[in-house]
Amino acid sequence: MTVSPLQWAEAQAARLPYLLLRHAESTLAPLVFIHAGVCDHRMWLEQLSAFAAERTVLAYDRRGFGRAQTAAPTPHRWVDDLYAVLAAAGIERAIFVGCSQGGRIALDAALERPACVAGLVLIAPSVGGAPAPALAGRTAALQAAIERAQAGGDVDAINQALAALWLDGPLAETGRVSGAARELFLDMDGLMLRQPASGTVIEPALAAWDHLERVQAPCLVMWGDLDLPHLQQRCEAMVRRIPGARRCIMPGVAHLPSLEAPAAFNAALRPFLNGVDSANVESTRP
Repeated sequence: MTVSPLQWAEAQAARLPYLLLRHAESTLAPLVFIHAGVCDHRMWLEQLSAFAAERTVLAYDRRGFGRAQTAAPTPHRWVDDLYAVLAAAGIERAIFVGCSQGGRIALDAALERPACVAGLVLIAPSVGGAPAPALAGRTAALQAAIERAQAGGDVDAINQALAALWLDGPLAETGRVSGAARELFLDMDGLMLRQPASGTVIEPALAAWDHLERVQAPCLVMWGDLDLPHLQQRCEAMVRRIPGARRCIMPGVAHLPSLEAPAAFNAALRPFLNGVDSANVESTRP
């Protein structure tokens, strides 16, 4: 893929870079990718390459990540930053694909502005208002290692500890994921750890966990079978509660399947996209 220059969206006290590959002839709903809280837009590069041939695709660096620029710490809403990027790119309605924290933002947008969401893909999402988990076993041990590294102020140690939990996963050995995927994770996460504070996050008026039954968009919930156990349980609950939601469990991967196993992730995503595309065509017929 030839990577186009980043463009910039102006948000409250911030400039957010986004990568837009516009397909001028496609009538399919654009794909908007929203990254996890340990990554930036580059976790989606393989997806941008795979799907740009058929539709417009976009991924952006959220406030506090990647190359995003913040003038000063400012109270802000994650969904408002998303809306600013969509407006700058001229996208009114799209299929949102969000991983972890990005899934939380996609879900909040689907509840707040359902008309702009043609489809919703939630990959091991965090969810506003969800019950706090009781960590146990290796998950608790890895979280404790992160907290010790944070207390010591060693950014590189924090980065490695986060990779063990979120990239390798608590149900696998540390260092399981290697090569280019690990190098990219450490670079993205390292940039995040070195970003200046971006300000307090203002939560949406609706706690999404209490309103999952109100989601109107076609929804796919995805997760890896090496991910944190409580996240897997949460995903199962979301499939039961979101009307018509479909599940996709990816074997042998943890929290970041699009980064760890991009070809398998793309193949798993495609049937859902085909279904959303077909439904959109039917809805426009007289």
